[in-house]
Amino acid sequence: MPDTRIALVTGANKGIGAAIAEGLAGNGLTVVVAARDARRGADTAQRLGVRSVVLDVTDDVSVREATAWVGASYGRLDVLVNNAGIAGGRAGQIPGQIDLEVIRTVFETNLFGVIRVTEAFLPLLRESPDARIVNVSSGTGSLHWQTDPEHRFAARGVSAGYPTSKTAVNMLTVQYAKALAGDRIAVNAVAPGACGTDFAAALGLTLDRTAAQGAAIAVHLATMADSPTAGFFQDDGAVPW
Repeated sequence: MPDTRIALVTGANKGIGAAIAEGLAGNGLTVVVAARDARRGADTAQRLGVRSVVLDVTDDVSVREATAWVGASYGRLDVLVNNAGIAGGRAGQIPGQIDLEVIRTVFETNLFGVIRVTEAFLPLLRESPDARIVNVSSGTGSLHWQTDPEHRFAARGVSAGYPTSKTAVNMLTVQYAKALAGDRIAVNAVAPGACGTDFAAALGLTLDRTAAQGAAIAVHLATMADSPTAGFFQDDGAVPW
């Protein structure tokens, strides 16, 4: 087995995922860029000087094959970053005008994808003496912020898909943290904040915050000496559930 820690980041061909992969590599980890588009994943991996694997979080066969490749290549996994996610667009997500297929598509990637990938890689994570799972959530998934009249999220437009899926990811994070405590696997969720990425541009947002800034909290939790578990964090500390 390699001496360096092994990390895999889903949805890592661009944006925050690529920035997380770059940050982990900069901290000396052996990083695998996981992306559903083979060419884009390979291009990003080449730019970062790391390796890539094809992984579509919505496809059982793809996840199974990627897991087998990591197992054959490294024999374990020390860090899993569940970053892959979609916004799903605005149409079909407004209460009263719901398109269930839109909501299902969002949940298939943002929630069920996290479950599918985590379940597949658990045997390899259990081979690590100090494994970490970092789930990329969103501040919009905070029930406290969404209902606090003083917080900007309380006044923002409503959506039954994306923020709801991230609230579910937060609860999923807690459940995995409880279940895996005896396996020395720390499980946390992060809120990277809105960044100037293609993800934000698709929502019509122009932002100054960089992908690297958004990635920093995930990189920190993946590399810190003594990780907490069952938490939800942003740059300056805990995010209220």
